[in-house]
Amino acid sequence: MDVRFVNPFLEATVEVIQTMAFIEPVAGKPFLKGDNVAQGDISGIIGITGSTTGSVALSFSESCIVKIVSNMLGEEITSLNGEIKDAVGELTNMVSGGARRRLEQEGFNLKAAIPTVVYGKSHCIAHVLGGPSIIIPFKTDYGSFVADVCLGG
Repeated sequence: MDVRFVNPFLEATVEVIQTMAFIEPVAGKPFLKGDNVAQGDISGIIGITGSTTGSVALSFSESCIVKIVSNMLGEEITSLNGEIKDAVGELTNMVSGGARRRLEQEGFNLKAAIPTVVYGKSHCIAHVLGGPSIIIPFKTDYGSFVADVCLGG
């Protein structure tokens, strides 16, 4: 995978979470993921086509996404529900859009599909390319989440 794809997703993820949920995510060191098991309890997955092909997922711990969506909606949510699932899809779409805008400035022309949301303990994320992905881990005061990027070069 081309490392030029990592920073735009890292930057877009931080920007979206800060703007939409008023939470400061702290990025950890990216690492290569070799299996399909999600790093969280709920994931939004979006396909990417154009200058490169692949998919990107945001995978959240339950405690983290509950606080993010509570902040977004201005009301306390206590468990995974329909509003959480909708918000995960929308957050995934917004991060993808922010990263694609950054990549367009580098000469890439990318389009995104409609996000899919998957949840449950140890659910799987099957990326379009089927190969390893790069995990960008994030920590917040409310739990962790990751950006799971698998794009071809």
